[in-house]
Amino acid sequence: MIENYEIEINNIMINYMCALKILEAQIEVINDEFQYKYNHNPIEHIKTRVKSVDSIMKKLEKYKIDFSIDNIVNNIFDIIGARIVCSFKSDIYEIVNIIKTSSCLEVVEEKDYIKNPKESGYSSYHLIVNVPVYLSTGIIKVKAEIQIRTIAMDFWASLEHKLKYKFSKKLPDNIKKELVDSSKIIDDLDNRMNYIKELVSKY
Repeated sequence: MIENYEIEINNIMINYMCALKILEAQIEVINDEFQYKYNHNPIEHIKTRVKSVDSIMKKLEKYKIDFSIDNIVNNIFDIIGARIVCSFKSDIYEIVNIIKTSSCLEVVEEKDYIKNPKESGYSSYHLIVNVPVYLSTGIIKVKAEIQIRTIAMDFWASLEHKLKYKFSKKLPDNIKKELVDSSKIIDDLDNRMNYIKELVSKY
């Protein structure tokens, strides 16, 4: 059955692949603009990805949504995604503001998990954006997810992800507490580094 689904999904994947190229280019433009105007490179690195067909199907099942191309397009907004890792916490909000005022990318949803971390301790800034794709048949808007976080937040999230997958069930409470406590240390470190950045800028 998954093979039949895969054929149908593959027919729309060209739209997502084109949108990802445009998204990557826009992020590079943001980085270049910072470098040129402010002599400051806010982005440490960028990682992009495309969900596999298997992941798409699992997400439909998780949300109890029937399979159809329309249901995929209208309900799964992270088939393509970009993770922007910044040096400082203040860089995150500057990049968010640039994306919001972009004439190319249209923000349709945002979640600030930095000011309001998840219960697990997870911190990041999430945006869902419409990416315009110019096809021979006309312009379509493709949704993409952008995650923006600091190096320290990315370090915590990567290790938390690895630790979670070592357990087939929920994490034990003592490990959950350790992760939350460590996320607070990460946040304190980010705040200290941001403060040092401000001190340096005064000189």
